[in-house]
Amino acid sequence: MKLFKCQVCDQTVFFENSRCEQCSNTLGYLPATGQMLTITGDGTIFQPVRGRKMRLRACANATNGACNWLIPAKSNDLFCTACRHNHTIPDLAIGNHLALWQQVEAARHRLIYTLLALGVPLFTRAEDPEHGLAFDVLADPPAPGPRILTGHENGLITINLAEADSAQREQARTIMGEPYRTLLGHFRHESGHYAWDVLLRDPDRLAAARALFGDDTQDYAAALARHYEQGPSPDWRNAYISAYATAHPWEDFAETWAHYLHIVDTLETASAFGLRIHPTSTKNRTLHADIDFDPHHAPSIHRLIAAWLPLTFAINSLNRSLGQPDSYPFVVSNPVIEKLGFIHDLLKRKNTEPARATSSPELVI
Repeated sequence: MKLFKCQVCDQTVFFENSRCEQCSNTLGYLPATGQMLTITGDGTIFQPVRGRKMRLRACANATNGACNWLIPAKSNDLFCTACRHNHTIPDLAIGNHLALWQQVEAARHRLIYTLLALGVPLFTRAEDPEHGLAFDVLADPPAPGPRILTGHENGLITINLAEADSAQREQARTIMGEPYRTLLGHFRHESGHYAWDVLLRDPDRLAAARALFGDDTQDYAAALARHYEQGPSPDWRNAYISAYATAHPWEDFAETWAHYLHIVDTLETASAFGLRIHPTSTKNRTLHADIDFDPHHAPSIHRLIAAWLPLTFAINSLNRSLGQPDSYPFVVSNPVIEKLGFIHDLLKRKNTEPARATSSPELVI
């Protein structure tokens, strides 16, 4: 994630900020240009205080404190590039639903930011009724009603609102025996299923994916049942990024996809902070890295991994010094790097193809 600055006072501001903490001016993110703008206006129509003159509106979800993205004033849309993919949201009048949903939206906006930066086609349900990207954020009904299951079906991603509750999420992580479980991680994983549907429609690409991840035509329900009954093989770390990735080729792809998004977003943040990893105790070059590039446009997966591994070693060492568990509890084996490379190359090839209309709008002044 980039760092931004207020255009009035030069204070550093962050992706989620809607107001500068130093000068109190209003901020808004404009996805069409990738800028965080300091804006002024009458509460309905805004314009940047510096630079190009534009007439802008806030996303309708700004009224709920759930979005700081901007829309061209002439647009017919009420919702921004990210929020127009929402299909169902929880009842915000109930208890702590609003506070939890605001956290959900913060994570979902980060997902959309990365997908846009990577050039992933983001079709709405109106643009692609069969596979368009949409989100249902649902709360569990009162007991003994059935629990909402996070998942994906034909572009529709369902997220249980309870995943935004850190205590409940940690309890679920412990029960499931997972080393890592985050709200953003859920979004990234489920978007991997969407990516399989929209990026692997070409028969040759699908065949290449099956050669690497496995035959996805095997019965999915039976594969999951077998995974939960028997668990992964003891040597799963040799070829998979997570135990759950062993359940079915679709899950292997989704877990690997999520991991790729973890890598590019974290490396962009590290680059924004100008991080250099040069441990003084070793000359081993695999532990050294200058993170000074845009990971969304890296020439190869090896460029990403060469920076990623030193960074994660440093992050885990810092966490241990603070008495915290490893922030990055994963092993990136050579077969996993090959799978990450498949996703990297898939995105590079997709971005060289003729563009098709997506939900990322042109800038209309």
